[in-house]
Amino acid sequence: MTRVLASCLLLVGVFTASMADAQTTAPRGGDAQTTTASAVPNDYIVGAQDVLKILVFDEPTMSGIYRVDADGSFQYPMLGRVAASGMRVRDIEQMLKTKLEDGYIRRAQVTVDVDQFRSRSVFIVGEVRSPGKYPMTGQMSLIEALAAAGSTTPTASSEVLILRPRDPVSAQPLTPDQVDQTNVKRISLGDLQLGRLSENVSLMEGDTIFVPKAEKFFITGQVRNPGAYTFERGLTVLQAISLAGGLTDKGSNRRIKVIRTVKGKKGQQNIDLADAIQPGDTLLVPQRLL
Repeated sequence: MTRVLASCLLLVGVFTASMADAQTTAPRGGDAQTTTASAVPNDYIVGAQDVLKILVFDEPTMSGIYRVDADGSFQYPMLGRVAASGMRVRDIEQMLKTKLEDGYIRRAQVTVDVDQFRSRSVFIVGEVRSPGKYPMTGQMSLIEALAAAGSTTPTASSEVLILRPRDPVSAQPLTPDQVDQTNVKRISLGDLQLGRLSENVSLMEGDTIFVPKAEKFFITGQVRNPGAYTFERGLTVLQAISLAGGLTDKGSNRRIKVIRTVKGKKGQQNIDLADAIQPGDTLLVPQRLL
């Protein structure tokens, strides 16, 4: 399990390094909530507090940096207040071109980019190095978000939860018990490390990326390294014994028991090698009879 987590951290670290060549690194969580982007999709929808960079070819007085105000518009030379909130970048380009060609500039060549993203954000909480609220950079993916938060900590679970709110403009991060399970997506960091990029889902405005602390199970008796181990979904008794270094010379793979809490009551029961363990289980590996 430790090797899997280390590999996941390496994956995120490599991604962070590659992203550094393409754009300015996203800010840490906290008060700073802006990101400078070098490549913005034309279908990005602009919102209040976004900062636009507008270039009009051969017209320096019409080019500059403009912040979209709370009412969704910005002040532009000659044109006055121009509505932009809720519009795609390419639509703003076309709108400005049309307006400028209507009595101001012949054959205007207009380019619009988003210089700073402020309107859309996601929350990254739990076992990450820098939890907080982060602005979205275009079509932001899970790996990008984890990289922005400095990757997961050594105590993180191998599973990440994406919590999707009913109201995308929610100003607060969510916890798993605050959302319907249909709005919870579980992602395996191990699958990402194995190259299953279908797990690298695109995030939506208001999403909370929740990285829980790794749950534990315990194994004692005739194994070489008894103790506490990190739980992984689907882990079997046989795999758990392997994590503990295997059986001792006197150990038996029969008559294994598990101490498990069910409905608040702790009890002991038999368990087979192929059975899946649960968080908090204690496996009891017996000595051979002969």
